[in-house]
Amino acid sequence: MISSNIKPTEGEMEILQVLWQKGQATVREVHEALNKKDSGYTTTLKLMQIMHEKGMVERDTNQKTHIYKAIVSQDKTEKQLVTKMIDNVFNGSAARLVMQALGNHQASADEIDEIKKYLDSLK
Repeated sequence: MISSNIKPTEGEMEILQVLWQKGQATVREVHEALNKKDSGYTTTLKLMQIMHEKGMVERDTNQKTHIYKAIVSQDKTEKQLVTKMIDNVFNGSAARLVMQALGNHQASADEIDEIKKYLDSLK
């Protein structure tokens, strides 16, 4: 069952990022992509099993090595998390979120151009 209100943990988000990038992957491939020295393979496996139970990923068990794929949309998940952050952290102000993000992280010239184009399209 796919949840309409996705609330992935930080670890689950890291796994989703790998699966969104790769399309599909084994637990070993995800674990290697995460490159976590402090966390073992079995931890990644357990997290992915929990994600399967939550309806975030599906797994193909037709082969010896199970293949996992994200079944939650990257765009929808990002929108839900950003909305939650705007509401809970920035008291409903999208402008404060954007200013904080741009103040704390160096945006490239291309990213700034993209942001400007997006803002112009909203006018």
